[in-house]
Amino acid sequence: MQSLIEHARRFPARIAGQQGAYAALARGQHPQALFITCSDSRVIPSLITGARPGDVFEVRTAGNIVPPWQPQAACAVGGSLEFALEALEVPDVVVCGHSHCGAVKGMLREQDVRSMPLVRDWLTRAGHGTGRDTPAPGSSTDGELAPAVQRHVLTQLDHLRTYPCVTRRLETGRLRLHAWYYTVETGEVLACPPDSREFRPL
Repeated sequence: MQSLIEHARRFPARIAGQQGAYAALARGQHPQALFITCSDSRVIPSLITGARPGDVFEVRTAGNIVPPWQPQAACAVGGSLEFALEALEVPDVVVCGHSHCGAVKGMLREQDVRSMPLVRDWLTRAGHGTGRDTPAPGSSTDGELAPAVQRHVLTQLDHLRTYPCVTRRLETGRLRLHAWYYTVETGEVLACPPDSREFRPL
């Protein structure tokens, strides 16, 4: 923690020569994209994308889960999504999963999260049923996990499409959805084209 504190103390001096850019940020934000990804400390959107302050509006949850739209249920993810689209008018939404994802492992092996009831309950919001997108129970190795994470990302994109603010923009061509998969050990990013369910190098 001390290294983080020291960095925060030095930060004003480090940006002292960029007063104009930071003053502009204080007047408002116009992010290029909404980036929905996992809370995992190894996944840093600005590091992966080269984003500068103001470029990316981030939503981070365990397992980059986007619960399906429910008009009567308040949800921090849904509220952040609505703000990004309605107030900030972002033209792109990225859902980015990653290798070695503990949340997806928890979906595959419930015993891994048995002692964490809040986590276990949150993972039920991932929305996996009994179809082709269901992670295979018992999969646990990294080789088995990658396809499960990628299917999980596509399911969260399906959830995004249930939100009225998303549907309206998709119908009028004002919004693009992106499915990404980040490999922690190599830094490689895979993406799934809209007309496919196969992830390929970005």
